Amino acid sequence: MGASVTTGMQMLAMRPCIPACKQVLGSTSVLSAFGRALSTRTGFGSCSKPTSVGPMTSSNCKGVIVRAMSQRGSQGLPIDLTGKRAFIAGVADDNGYGWAIAKALAAAGAEILVGTWVPALNIFETSLRRGKFDESRKLPDGSLMEIAKVYPLDAVYDIPEDVPEDVKANKRYAGASNWTVKEVAETVKNDFGSIDILVHSLANGPEVTKPLLETSRRGYLAAISASSYSFVSLLQHFLPIMNPGGASISLTYIASERIIPGYGGGMSSAKAALESDTRVLAYEAGRKGKIRVNTISAGPLGSRAAKAIGFIEKMIEYSYVNAPLQKELLADEVGNTAAFLVSPLASAVTGSTIYVDNGLNTMGLALDSPTLST
Repeated sequence: MGASVTTGMQMLAMRPCIPACKQVLGSTSVLSAFGRALSTRTGFGSCSKPTSVGPMTSSNCKGVIVRAMSQRGSQGLPIDLTGKRAFIAGVADDNGYGWAIAKALAAAGAEILVGTWVPALNIFETSLRRGKFDESRKLPDGSLMEIAKVYPLDAVYDIPEDVPEDVKANKRYAGASNWTVKEVAETVKNDFGSIDILVHSLANGPEVTKPLLETSRRGYLAAISASSYSFVSLLQHFLPIMNPGGASISLTYIASERIIPGYGGGMSSAKAALESDTRVLAYEAGRKGKIRVNTISAGPLGSRAAKAIGFIEKMIEYSYVNAPLQKELLADEVGNTAAFLVSPLASAVTGSTIYVDNGLNTMGLALDSPTLST
């Protein structure tokens, strides 16, 4: 799955010394108070040789260093999710974005619950039990990520009455119960009382390999149902048990706003709907439950689920060649971004689409285009 989860984020922000700021903020006493509050309450360090006017006006100011790290007790600005509980929908193996997000949240101290697609449940739980995921469960401190409970989930169905008879009779669902969205939310409430974080990491388009012009109504609506409305349903049913100040995130893709030939079957439409819903849900969940809602537009990853598209390796190669940052995109980088978004550090961020794709979304011209070499 690539490199292990990074223990945190590190940023170096250089600020020039501007004595003229005294004219903006007022007296030196105000600046001193501002400087003390900034360093005490947010973790921002002062200049190496602070003067009476505070860090923003010292002639020796070299910059402001901010460190975000998961280790408790470290100096700096920590991503600390200790005491928080996260439900992550859509984890069925150890090589996708959902797993990486779970690890990042666990590394920051959160308790992890996961919802796994019912037909994949037995394989996933067996692999966990037999230690097949132990290597990828390793956290930065050497411990293994613990999953408090795995819930069977099929987010296509909101309530038991929605489940067709052929699905009920399907042997892949045999032995599982309480796996519709409403039932899972109720079971989590009975088991744990509440959650703080809700993660939507699932999608499905049965006709994803078909061009949109060849996509059936049934296939199109199935993609919307599984990949977009499922997020609406999850938040609708989990919101009553989410603690105020909590956060929810989903995963989207650049095909929502750019043409990606081959990413068909209505999946591009589903991702566009997901991003639009993120903004509306941010307003509604924010006003109703003080819950923040964001989505991460992640670059291509060679996960087991993504391979269903059929040309994921070419998409990864294209990204590597054409993105501003010419490097492999790691699932852990998406996980770290998710940890930031659900943490108090992002307390004013909601309704946003955050790109984690090495900057590929900014490009308007493919650098490997044959026309550039002629």
